[in-house]
Amino acid sequence: MRLMALLLPLVLAVPALADPPTTTLRVEVKTLSGKPVDRASVIVRYDRGRSKLKLGKKVITSYQLKTNQDGVAKIPPLPQGTFVVQVIAKGYQTFGESYEIEEAERTIEVKLNPPQPQHSVHQ
Repeated sequence: MRLMALLLPLVLAVPALADPPTTTLRVEVKTLSGKPVDRASVIVRYDRGRSKLKLGKKVITSYQLKTNQDGVAKIPPLPQGTFVVQVIAKGYQTFGESYEIEEAERTIEVKLNPPQPQHSVHQ
């Protein structure tokens, strides 16, 4: 009885320490006309919140990749949750959006806008 009383808290704590389900992200970057944008910077940021194992420190995972010729960047598996995806490409407006991902695999399609014309008070 006494042994079970000691082991019960350990058994209940094991699921909390188990790895959460992961997701594999694929980001496709295209122009408004549908052409792929190669060599675009794709930044994926995942905020896990406060970690019990790291004594309450905030755990942030971030990846920065470039798209290939097909305009695709593949992100290594990450725990499912909320992600911020940012895309920066020369000659296009910067894109940034937050996504809630709970699937094992997800493809995010990003369509980049052309730059806005500059405005001047001297015209």
